[in-house]
Amino acid sequence: MRLIGAGTRDDIDYVITDRVWTVPNVITILRFCLVPVFVWLVVSERYLGAFLVLAVLSSTDWVDGYVARRFNQVSTVGQWLDPVADRLSLVVVAVTLVATGIAPWWLVAALVVPDLVLGLTALVLFGGSPGLEVTVLGKVRTALLLLGTPVLLLARVPGPAAGPLGVVAYVLLAAGCIGHVLAAADYLVGCIRKHRGLRAAGLDPRDRTGRSRA
Repeated sequence: MRLIGAGTRDDIDYVITDRVWTVPNVITILRFCLVPVFVWLVVSERYLGAFLVLAVLSSTDWVDGYVARRFNQVSTVGQWLDPVADRLSLVVVAVTLVATGIAPWWLVAALVVPDLVLGLTALVLFGGSPGLEVTVLGKVRTALLLLGTPVLLLARVPGPAAGPLGVVAYVLLAAGCIGHVLAAADYLVGCIRKHRGLRAAGLDPRDRTGRSRA
């Protein structure tokens, strides 16, 4: 069973729908609604509850993509909603953990600075999203971060495993942050390459209609 692209089937022709209220999109929205619950639990120092909520957030990030591919419910809304929800969730979670002294400052810096650079680059070159595919490195990066943050919370729960879990969490988060910077650099190169390719083809990179024909 594939972990990346799980649920993909070879026996159907995928059709990207314009429907908003698909099962995967509902899962994504419900997942994002758990973020304020997570923030409240962390601020209230209810670390075990925050761990459980974050574990649900992490697991459903995989579930919505699986359902979309398995049951042919890939949608135009889902293609942008899922990554946006993932990124916003990660940033809010990271800021909350750093603000409460649970995580180091470099967690937020490693997530926010590359995203700001990419966002500004995409805005200048394309007037919005360049429409690049998520890479394997990007998926692995996200998985490491979504795994490391719950473990970091679990390490705050009193017990003999707290120390070792803290070490594991820092290793996972450090690897995820490095992966995030590398994925951002790869995405930046992809943006520039696509911009030049569209220009060479006589197309305006800021014209979405022209990009769809490229």
